[in-house]
Amino acid sequence: MDNFRFYSPTEFIFGRDTQKETGKMTANYGGVKVLVVYGGQSAEKSGLVKQVTDSLDNNKISYCILKGVQPNPTDDRVYEGIGMALKEGVNFILAVGGGSVIDTAKAIALGAVYDGDFWDFFCGKGTPSAALPVGVVLTIPAAGSEASASSVITKINGLHKRSCRTNLIRPRFAIMNPELTMTLPWFQTACGITDMLCHIYERYFSNTPAQLVNAYSEAIMRDIMDQALTLKLDGNNYDARADIMWASTIAHNGLCGVGKREDWATHFLEHEVSALYNVVHGAGLACIAPAWLKFVAKRNPDMVWRFAVNVMSVDPSGLDTEHIIEEGINLLKDFYHDLGLTTSLTELVGKEPDIDALVESLHKNLGDMIGSYVPLSIDDCREIYQLAL
Repeated sequence: MDNFRFYSPTEFIFGRDTQKETGKMTANYGGVKVLVVYGGQSAEKSGLVKQVTDSLDNNKISYCILKGVQPNPTDDRVYEGIGMALKEGVNFILAVGGGSVIDTAKAIALGAVYDGDFWDFFCGKGTPSAALPVGVVLTIPAAGSEASASSVITKINGLHKRSCRTNLIRPRFAIMNPELTMTLPWFQTACGITDMLCHIYERYFSNTPAQLVNAYSEAIMRDIMDQALTLKLDGNNYDARADIMWASTIAHNGLCGVGKREDWATHFLEHEVSALYNVVHGAGLACIAPAWLKFVAKRNPDMVWRFAVNVMSVDPSGLDTEHIIEEGINLLKDFYHDLGLTTSLTELVGKEPDIDALVESLHKNLGDMIGSYVPLSIDDCREIYQLAL
């Protein structure tokens, strides 16, 4: 295990009716004038937005609202939020939603205290030194943004999907009521499950020895898969919803990556797909992850073999390494299919994707090499996209 620092300052308020504590928690962390950020009409129709604003009112906290954040969040909404925050004198950002809403809130938090363009932090031109505090009322377990140091935004001009990573934007608190996820369409739940699994893959597939971290990462992945199939049969199962919601958090708060060199190639490859074709991120990962596993197993089979045996429960008796790995990847694809997702990139985008455009954008955004478990050249990335077709 390598030297590491683990920093997870977020306070979690987990369980039934916890959204009613939003105002109290906001006040505890100094919120006086709040920008409330959320997505579509579902948060309004469910009554959640009113519960949140009533809680702010009860704690004498004033607020303004930015709504309409879409999946694969874009820079235009961030700029709008920054302008609103500056005009209204906001000192706290409150995200009510899932990863897209939270990532937008984080980007606003950075931009509202910066004299330049917030995009400087996403394209590598600047390093953030301050941010407004962020709080979260989580409605979609998937991205893990409620506890992470990351924000992912797409710049409309050029369709560049980039991330910024800084502890300044880790939320001060995250309110997590599994009941709020029971009305999600199954497709959103399924895509969230693929995303949280892939957050663990990016840390699990590493060349750094870390037996304890690997062991509990495997346990979390197995539980996610078990509870996912439970939810497919009974979407109102509170205990399964609770497991999935908490798993989304610990999959991306850094716990599964302590002492390890992380990879992130699968996410980088998928970001180009969702930027160009506006597909749901988790659905894209279901296509990219098996293709990535198939490619890297040829060069570095060790952790892929372990994943097949310890997570996908392949019986290694009488099988050679190649067949164990093949069976593990096939079982993973079967799992995604059981969730109702495709593992074909062509089927996902509705046509054969423009691999040249994907590779060109990846190269422009990230340079000549990505990943660390198996460092990938641009030609390697092209082959993975082809395997995903």
